[in-house]
Amino acid sequence: MTNENGQPSPAAPSSAQATTIKPTDLRGILQYVPRFQGQIFVIAIDGSIVADENFGNLLVDIAVLRSLGIKVVLVHGIGHQLQELSALRGIPISNSDGTGVTDAATLDLAIRASSRVSHVVLEGLTGSSLKAAITNAVRAVPVGILKGVDQQLTGKVDRIDKDLLTALIERQVVPLLSPVAFGPDGKSLRVNSDLLAAETAEALHATKIIYLAPTPGLEIEGHVRHEISVDALRSLLSEHPEQIAETSRSKATHAIRAIESGTARVHIVDGRVFDGLLNEIFSNEGVGSLVYGNDYQQIRQAARRDARLLYNLTRNAVRREELIHRTQQAIEKNIDHFFVFEVDEAVIASVTLMFYPDQPETAEIGSLYVLPFYHNRGIGKKMVEYACLQAKERGAKRVIALSTQSFGFFINVCGFAESSKEILPEARLKQYEENGRNAKVMTKAIA
Repeated sequence: MTNENGQPSPAAPSSAQATTIKPTDLRGILQYVPRFQGQIFVIAIDGSIVADENFGNLLVDIAVLRSLGIKVVLVHGIGHQLQELSALRGIPISNSDGTGVTDAATLDLAIRASSRVSHVVLEGLTGSSLKAAITNAVRAVPVGILKGVDQQLTGKVDRIDKDLLTALIERQVVPLLSPVAFGPDGKSLRVNSDLLAAETAEALHATKIIYLAPTPGLEIEGHVRHEISVDALRSLLSEHPEQIAETSRSKATHAIRAIESGTARVHIVDGRVFDGLLNEIFSNEGVGSLVYGNDYQQIRQAARRDARLLYNLTRNAVRREELIHRTQQAIEKNIDHFFVFEVDEAVIASVTLMFYPDQPETAEIGSLYVLPFYHNRGIGKKMVEYACLQAKERGAKRVIALSTQSFGFFINVCGFAESSKEILPEARLKQYEENGRNAKVMTKAIA
């Protein structure tokens, strides 16, 4: 398997490797605990994943999340089981995933499949020493007639009983939601589990939705897209839906819906991969796909707590003489100059923006660095664009940048032009001549 850059992805660990937990692994996980502790994750499990041999490992991973203080709500699908039950009993079904017409025979099989899947999940959670409860927290209404076709017993979510789910979560009980909901009259209606996960996340103000699917991630033009903004995904789904694999379209659609409703991140992860869930959550790179908000949503002003991270982040670039050496104390002292780019709350890129009292219309962009794993994804350009936007908002008319090795990027990608050192403010020019790096000086008008 390869990543979106055509590079080999790490192979899944063997069972022998899986039995050995290294202290470094624990340190890697523990750095995320303060970020995620107390947050709600909605984990949506496809029916085919419940039937997969890795399902037991996933439940252990969910137990790990709970042990770290992460609140979990589970939503399961039944498409795989519904099709199996249809074939076993010789009863045709009108739709398997809850997005089309649900006739009476299909609903009857769906109820049976849902009961069986819920029981299997409860068995697994019990084996992992987790308390769980199947609920009737999802109220639905019939979809009605769409494009002249009566959808019969297919429903759409009308209300999530937030109080019930919250009470269970606070008592350390994992709520389990099935794709068979209840109408105003108490009768059952079939709903789509991807949609149900999005609606549940919105009701509970969840931080994440994690779709565990039988695919490596969000497949676009035959390749897994590890990251994509909601704006780009919305545009793609509207203008070129054929570029998104059919197996990914439902989750793409509901990822957009979830983010528009306030959920910060939506992950699509291969539920068949050992440790895939934990690696997606507890690593910078992840193993699946991440859908996030607008292009600048992941960029923020650095805080004092980021000083050590920034120092460690840029050390290799300093060794290669790409960046000027700064001590951790120097970074902390000038932390207001830094902006950072986060992927799932992990800092993976930085840039600085500085102003000069003697030339208030000039700002300088510096310390641009992106972790190598994230190269060729447009993050560096995005950081420069964001810094230019911030400079413009603060009254600057032009920005300058100095670089010994990345000047081609600034000129060819970011639209800078090479200039002479004489454009530098006096204090900056003195510093430039003293450090002896002989960096190229570039400028860009932003008025």
